[in-house]
Amino acid sequence: MEKRKWRMGSIAALWISMSACIPTYMLASSLIGGGMNWWQAILTIFLGNAIVVIPMILNAHAGTAYGIPFPVFCRASFGTRVANIPALLRAFVACGWFGIQTWIGGNAIYKILAVFFPSLAAPGAATFLGITFPQFICFLFFWGINMAVVYKGIDCIRWLLNLKAPLLIALGLLLLWWAYRNAGGFGPILSQPSAFDPGQPKAGQFWSFFLPGLTGMIGFWATLSLNIPDFSRYAVSQRDQIVGQALGLPLTMALYAFIGVAVTSATTIIYGQTIWDPVDVLTRFTNPVLLVVAMLALCIATLATNIAANVVSPANDFSNLAPQKISFRLGGLITGIVGIVMMPWKLVADPSGYIFTWLIGYSALLGPIGGIMIADYFVWRRRKLNVAALYSPDGEYTYSGGFSWAAIIALLAGALPSLPGFLANVKLLDPASVPPMLLGVYSYAWFAGFAIAFVVYLALRKIAPDR
Repeated sequence: MEKRKWRMGSIAALWISMSACIPTYMLASSLIGGGMNWWQAILTIFLGNAIVVIPMILNAHAGTAYGIPFPVFCRASFGTRVANIPALLRAFVACGWFGIQTWIGGNAIYKILAVFFPSLAAPGAATFLGITFPQFICFLFFWGINMAVVYKGIDCIRWLLNLKAPLLIALGLLLLWWAYRNAGGFGPILSQPSAFDPGQPKAGQFWSFFLPGLTGMIGFWATLSLNIPDFSRYAVSQRDQIVGQALGLPLTMALYAFIGVAVTSATTIIYGQTIWDPVDVLTRFTNPVLLVVAMLALCIATLATNIAANVVSPANDFSNLAPQKISFRLGGLITGIVGIVMMPWKLVADPSGYIFTWLIGYSALLGPIGGIMIADYFVWRRRKLNVAALYSPDGEYTYSGGFSWAAIIALLAGALPSLPGFLANVKLLDPASVPPMLLGVYSYAWFAGFAIAFVVYLALRKIAPDR
């Protein structure tokens, strides 16, 4: 109990710090790149975060009530052994986010070097795995910095975490001032039409973009909606975690996303093309000193975000598989290697891939897990857990040898309907060969997976209740 020191303000500050990041900027700018105007993009982001904060608050309840972290909470619904499945699925998603953040930092270093050595960015350079060799080397360099921090321990980045939010907010305001000055004020920026308006290139296609876009916004924080007990276990009361999250997440996401929306809209006015990557926008700065300072600030803030949000949790999850063999350091190295293998530069190569492949794709897996956990805790168990049994190898949550078949079947039932749509989206299946209904299910992957798994899990528990 002495560790429960997080009040409402601390939890709100946690979300403010995590929301102020480059992927949030890119989240907003990707919607602009897809054709939305400024208010449509902000509304989509706010609505998505207002929805995802509901399962966030519900899953946080057990952490606050019983002081248990996410991997332990999973044991109640999945069983003591199968609980590793949701933990690993969440860990692999974190590996992808680690790779994306590392790519952002490495690309910033590459852009800095290209200012002083223009030959690095010469057109027609040979590519390696879809990027140029200098880009890959810069990516590996920044990756090495991340791994060095993991090796030395988390304490060495505490001062970076304290600098992170101010740095990114300052960088965001710098970009906003640049957009305001060069686009002729906010009037031209906010008057940019939507591509879905009558007479525009995508007229009449708003809903076909908005609904999967909304799913992508929910998918953005689908990871934290599962492992939020890792943080809420330190909350003083349920009121603190509920109000703190409700105030800290949706409003901060919408406000910081406005910077991404405004700057991306401004690039359309200034350059006649939509530039959604903030690193590419920063390269347009003509003052080399200003460019270098901005890029270094981006690198430092990205490093702090990456270690805190995308390394600690998966490193612990991998270590939990075999504690005697996999240390935290080795778990962090596994996280880093998987992050490279996933080729993150392809995940953020364009706005469509960022939303429709990455965000929606993994939400198809995490939505069902959330549905199972909430159904088990709130409906089946009525918020009552036997904490001692959660840590026991032969307690009531062992089920059949540590396997909860109700949870396994519900997870498959929730995830499989989205699989054909995902395979068609990544061009492993011909979209014409996939029934339109299944393509539609993929657009609502998180919603469909959550609802199906929720219902199937409770039905199976009724048929075969706990022994």
